[in-house]
Amino acid sequence: MLRAFTARRIAAAAAYGGGGITALGGLTFGLVVVEAKLARRIILATPYGDPPVADGVFDLSLPGEPLSFAVLGDSTAAGLGVREPDETPGALLAAGLASIAGRPVRLSNVARSGSRSAALEGQVDRALAVRPEIAVIMIGANDVTNRVPAAESVRHLASAVERLRAAGCEVVVGTCPDLGSVKPVMQPLRWIARRASRQLAAAQTIAVVERGGRSVSLGDLLGREFAADPREMFSADRYHPSARGYAAAAAAVLPSMAAALGLDPDLDEVPGPLAEARLRAGVLPVYLAAAEAAEEPGTEVAGARVAGRDRGPRGRWATLLRRNRPQVLEHRPATPDAA
Repeated sequence: MLRAFTARRIAAAAAYGGGGITALGGLTFGLVVVEAKLARRIILATPYGDPPVADGVFDLSLPGEPLSFAVLGDSTAAGLGVREPDETPGALLAAGLASIAGRPVRLSNVARSGSRSAALEGQVDRALAVRPEIAVIMIGANDVTNRVPAAESVRHLASAVERLRAAGCEVVVGTCPDLGSVKPVMQPLRWIARRASRQLAAAQTIAVVERGGRSVSLGDLLGREFAADPREMFSADRYHPSARGYAAAAAAVLPSMAAALGLDPDLDEVPGPLAEARLRAGVLPVYLAAAEAAEEPGTEVAGARVAGRDRGPRGRWATLLRRNRPQVLEHRPATPDAA
């Protein structure tokens, strides 16, 4: 319940221009700063260059005009940590969406490594140039690591969702991942990172749903798998996901994309996560749904109506859709055709 009220306060501060709640408050920073520097040194010690470029049209063998799909966000959205274009989350989602929609999908990835939520303004400008029908945003980790006030981060995300929705674009946001699960991060920084990440994720959900988008909790989505086999699920820097890690994240987001577009695939013929997509649902005030979603990875939150109304005595109604822990979305070689 405390996280729900904290998320509500952060979202309210974002809406009214306040600075919000800083994750670290009045804690002593000495040991935390040392731990943060050590973790950053380990992560930055692995040179990557730019993420693979996967932009283009996926599955031109399908009939119809390509569906325009944009990806915005940070290094995770861009696919840093993998070497092949078809291993990036954008490519995985584009290929999966083409299969579900039965039509080609044109991918435009405007995400940039190192981006904080403030960068979304420019990214939305670039995304709107291709007139997307659906957009996926993955953002927040760099805001946490750079101690950007949560309300400021949420304010930028809310503006991005609002602009995309005003242009007729469906929006799915993968909320801030749980940085407490990152291997180089040690205590007490691990606890602080987890707390800050989940607070931000819950506040992001409130802002997104209030503006007509859907959120998917990434949290420690792969926590068990990472703990059991970190070399397989993390890339070389032990921070960014590997190809298998990105495939699992894409598996969590894809069903929400299908739902946002009103697609109703034959679940008997669609393998993997969609067959398990709608198992447990409930309707709650959005701030309570957001707090629960932050604790349960893979959970979708979207707007709902009760008795014909979208708001109740405690605010916006929201559907909390809990899924089984998603299966890994297998990536198939999918060299996109040039745009």
